[in-house]
Amino acid sequence: MAGGSAKVSSTLEERKLPMKFSWVACQPNCRGWVSAVGIITADSPREFDEFARSRQLNGATIVLDSSGGSVNDAIALGRRFRGLGALTTVGTSVANQAAQGDRASVLPDAYCESMCVFLLLSGKTRYVPPAAHVRVHQIWMGDRADDAKAASYTAQDLMIVERDIGRLAKYTFDMGGAGELLSLALSVPPWEDLHELSAAELRLTNLVTTDAVADVLPRQDNAIPVAEAKPKIGDRFASSVMEGEAQPQAAKATKTAEAVVPTGGTAAPAPVQPSQ
Repeated sequence: MAGGSAKVSSTLEERKLPMKFSWVACQPNCRGWVSAVGIITADSPREFDEFARSRQLNGATIVLDSSGGSVNDAIALGRRFRGLGALTTVGTSVANQAAQGDRASVLPDAYCESMCVFLLLSGKTRYVPPAAHVRVHQIWMGDRADDAKAASYTAQDLMIVERDIGRLAKYTFDMGGAGELLSLALSVPPWEDLHELSAAELRLTNLVTTDAVADVLPRQDNAIPVAEAKPKIGDRFASSVMEGEAQPQAAKATKTAEAVVPTGGTAAPAPVQPSQ
């Protein structure tokens, strides 16, 4: 978006689209934040670079609402966030009508799943509101996630999985995460439900570094504190869109609308994708 505050739609479908970055202004009394909603794809790092090029995002807060996506692209995007000294949290950005005009705030009943959890880890300061849902599972071959047990796998496939686990482990420790995060995630196969991290596990894995929302989101007069906000909409997800902007096409995904099957040269092996 070229300036201004983000407009809001309350559609669950937005989380099934490729990740979109929007600047949410909370004028007049706070700086604003970045809303990052949707699936992490091969285009996400480049699109974030384009989004950041015209903005001063050093030390900005990034509010995540995502079901994950590509392992390697999430790692690349997370390193960009850390390079900016970003702060991270989980939530959905909404505009609240008031006598003084629309006021932006963050609702806490949002989801950060699979590789989104590792984007959360990229923040120098990290806050998870009590109502948010942070869920983990194993990484897997994205094109075989629909029926992981019945699929066939080659030695090359196993090499790719192990290589990307190694990359993910290095990233986790580079970001200040604990080994417990990898242990918890890599113990949940794709045919089981995702494991939702408890408050104790969020601390154990070092995903949370503060219990104070003010450390990541500046308070605004008459704004709704993220830890106390109650959704005012029927859908559990709401995120930011630009008024009049064409909507992107839904990403080709697994049954969980998360893992994108790669396209491109046939000679290159398919990268590992997380799957639910």
